[in-house]
Amino acid sequence: MVLAGIAGVFIASKIFRPNPPLPVYSTVPDFALTNQSGRVVSRDDLRGRVWVADIIYTRCLGPCANMTLQMSRLQAALPADAPVKLISLTADPEFDTPEVLKRYGEKFGASGERWQFLTGKKPDLYRLATKGLLLVVEETKPELRESGNDLFVHSTRFVVVDKQARIRASFDGAEPSSRQKILETIQVLLQEKVP
Repeated sequence: MVLAGIAGVFIASKIFRPNPPLPVYSTVPDFALTNQSGRVVSRDDLRGRVWVADIIYTRCLGPCANMTLQMSRLQAALPADAPVKLISLTADPEFDTPEVLKRYGEKFGASGERWQFLTGKKPDLYRLATKGLLLVVEETKPELRESGNDLFVHSTRFVVVDKQARIRASFDGAEPSSRQKILETIQVLLQEKVP
């Protein structure tokens, strides 16, 4: 009888006790980059929305296509009216112009308003990726390249950013099972009150 009571209290505490708040890892600094439509996008354009960011490049023969496919599936899983944005930075701005990024996004069904592919000056992109989003990106040294398109080493992480431009979670963007965790994190962040 006592064990049943303890089990009941344990189950009730798990059901009715809210999860602890997600940690805050850092705040994304301001930035101004150009999207696939040629429009400048800044941190202020994303304020008040939850967003998920990654870094890819269109000539990538490695994980980028899979990451972009996973981002496309994430876009499809989100309600059309959810205040959520998807952001894909390019590691290869010399090649990935707005026009190239637009064609690439269209291949994956990117909704232009919801899913922004960003390019710009390499130092600005790399600063946002490494200092702002805590992602890894660097050029592959020519002597280490395995092919003509083996140009960059970059993270395969999807970073989830809250309505105040703070990083709250990071998941393996190439892993299909991450999608549900990302959706759950987005739901938690959408319910948070902004001071």
